[in-house]
Amino acid sequence: MWVQRAISFEPRPRGVHLVSDELLEALPELVTIEVGILHLLIQHTSASLALNENASPEVRHDLESWLDRAVPEGAAHWTHTLEGDDDMPAHVKAALLGPSLTLPIAAGALALGIWQGIYLCEHRDRGGPRTVVATAWGEPRGR
Repeated sequence: MWVQRAISFEPRPRGVHLVSDELLEALPELVTIEVGILHLLIQHTSASLALNENASPEVRHDLESWLDRAVPEGAAHWTHTLEGDDDMPAHVKAALLGPSLTLPIAAGALALGIWQGIYLCEHRDRGGPRTVVATAWGEPRGR
């Protein structure tokens, strides 16, 4: 069984946004998969996907704070600056965190740890709408 879908997200402010529930709502077919894989790819170069703790909002804030300190805006060494001070740092942050996640499916659900959630990391001040291509494949349940 294969399912592939582009999932659109409304523009979000810069930050780390928990999107697990939105993704699962857009993929109702996952409940029909006994064992499989879900691959997620964000189709942008200034936003990323991450898997991390989903309980405390402080984790999202601290991750964003660390990224901002590690990859500062306005640094003299940036040469790609035509689109604003946040553009090149956004590309570096996206490269560090990555554009994709590959997650296991077991018994019709994502086989994540109890405290794990999927984040859409928006690295621009005004990044606009974002699209994630979700591809799920696996053995149907009840076979």
